[in-house]
Amino acid sequence: MTPAAIGIDFGTTNSVVALAGADGSVMTRSFATKQGAVDAYRSALMFWREGRPPQTRITHVSGPDALDMALGMTTEHRFLQSLKTHLSSRAFQETRLFGKLFRLEDLIGVFLSDLSEGLADREALPLVSGRPVVFAGERPDEELAVGRLKASYGKAGMAQVDFAYEPLGAAYWYARDLKEPQTMLVADFGGGTSDFSVMRFEPGRNGSLEAIPLSHAGVGVAGDTFDYRIIEHAVSPALGKGTEYRSFDKLLPVPAHYHAAFAQWHKLSLMKSRETMAELNALIREAVEPGKLEDLLTVIEYDLGYELYRAVSAAKVALSDNEATTLSFSQVGVTIEKPIRRTDFERWIADDVGAIEAALDRALAEAGLGGDRIEAVFMTGGTSYVPAVRSLFDRRFGAGKVHIGDAFRSVASGLALLALDRARASVAA
Repeated sequence: MTPAAIGIDFGTTNSVVALAGADGSVMTRSFATKQGAVDAYRSALMFWREGRPPQTRITHVSGPDALDMALGMTTEHRFLQSLKTHLSSRAFQETRLFGKLFRLEDLIGVFLSDLSEGLADREALPLVSGRPVVFAGERPDEELAVGRLKASYGKAGMAQVDFAYEPLGAAYWYARDLKEPQTMLVADFGGGTSDFSVMRFEPGRNGSLEAIPLSHAGVGVAGDTFDYRIIEHAVSPALGKGTEYRSFDKLLPVPAHYHAAFAQWHKLSLMKSRETMAELNALIREAVEPGKLEDLLTVIEYDLGYELYRAVSAAKVALSDNEATTLSFSQVGVTIEKPIRRTDFERWIADDVGAIEAALDRALAEAGLGGDRIEAVFMTGGTSYVPAVRSLFDRRFGAGKVHIGDAFRSVASGLALLALDRARASVAA
């Protein structure tokens, strides 16, 4: 297939590139890994230093290669993931990696350049990138986030980028074969945000599809948030959360900010600083349970975030099919074995599921529609498989209306089709 348009779903956890042909066919780009070819390119970077002064240089890999190295690297390195989560926050302007200053746009630009490497005509073809309806963060700055994202694409050699809401991409993919008009709710669950769009689709002549957006809503709660709850309740207590240390004649709680940051993947890699390490070593000397804080220090010092992430993610996935599981983690002398029941997990995420439902209600209210007016629900993203989330939509709309899309490819494929339609409309105008 000769590509005529590109769609990129730059995700918090995974990213996907889709190519649309002039005939409307779509294919997703495949990436080689040690385990075989995959369509989802992990949104991760690994940096390390090579050579001796004065010839020292900073080297990096991304995606699946970054994951492989994170599991086997024994020398000093920095593993970064969930960079998208920082886009809307002014708190993260820049960071130093082995003495070199990187802005957030630089880091994401490096990743996007790798993601699109070898893609013919990437600078010339119509390109639509997804963006969340609401960016992640407590007080997301949308203008800042979009500006940073555009700058990141520019640094990757793709300055002519257009943006579209991610659920619109998913809707385009679902509706490509529609023969009759339909009012649809699209729920796109990413790693950092849950986004909703109410769409009216009107199939036209010659296979064209008119998409009429009725409303959009979103919330910064999604798959990573559910991971955080497992960290908070099953992991952090084993790493010193809730323990105490001695200060003169008093017993004081270990400062909460260590575990608050530790519970968020995109902040874990930033904890490895001289100041943090020195503070933790001082706490360990006065701790009532020093072994737990020593394990926390080990996780930070040896960059075990990805290994821990895999254990947490595996437990979450297991709870989608089983009533109970055991979170198992053992690396560099740190061992955590924690049984988790699905009922416990659902209690931990109850408020988060409530926030997702509130965003859903906002989308319906803005569209001026009740649930009975929605003819189909299209859900995409890994969180759509979490039983508590799926049951919410079955209850609200009826299981017969709910369709689960490809967890990785739906959004990017729809964005590529959208890029193709926008290019055609521009030529026609």
